[in-house]
Amino acid sequence: MMEIFKNVKEKLVSKYLKNSALKKSSKRIKKFKPRIKARLRKNRQILTKNIDDLFGWVKGAELVELKKCNPSEDPVRPELDNDFRTGYGRKIFGVKYKKEIHAVMCFAYTNKIPTSVDELEKLSTDAFLQSAMRGQNVGKIAIAYTVWSKKKGGGKLIVKEVYKKIKKSNHLNRLVTLSPLTEMASKFHTRNGAKLIQVNETTQNFEYEVM
Repeated sequence: MMEIFKNVKEKLVSKYLKNSALKKSSKRIKKFKPRIKARLRKNRQILTKNIDDLFGWVKGAELVELKKCNPSEDPVRPELDNDFRTGYGRKIFGVKYKKEIHAVMCFAYTNKIPTSVDELEKLSTDAFLQSAMRGQNVGKIAIAYTVWSKKKGGGKLIVKEVYKKIKKSNHLNRLVTLSPLTEMASKFHTRNGAKLIQVNETTQNFEYEVM
């Protein structure tokens, strides 16, 4: 009998201690719950602010035509000077925000798709001279032969803005790239919606569907 009472007592004491511990734990949770909520709220605010700082500039940016750029900043074709980039109807576009250029894209206008920089120069020169003689706009194909960004999100934004500009054009019906044979170029253009149309000896061409 004494053994039974001893077992019952131990169980009751154990249960009491367990309940007591749970109550204390519950009190601690209730005590810290407001602090946890406040910390989560603050972390959420910090994260939102960081995202706004990172991508918020995109909303106020605009596409502008540039008279020149700094070729040394071009990671793709730094050897091409501003005379090349602006000669024979070729153009330089930039994404501008608060008086600063955050992304650049250079174009030539042709009637055929080039497979090299030499072909790009020849085809764009021919298209320009033909248009001058006929009093027409230069070329039917916009060839984006280099693009770079100085700010996060700038590359994607300039592709989007240029795409809209070309789609509104009454003489351009294709937007094609003359890209280097690199994985970076492939990933950049495919992620932005372009399709690979051909691989050449030293370059590759991606096309953004305009029509």
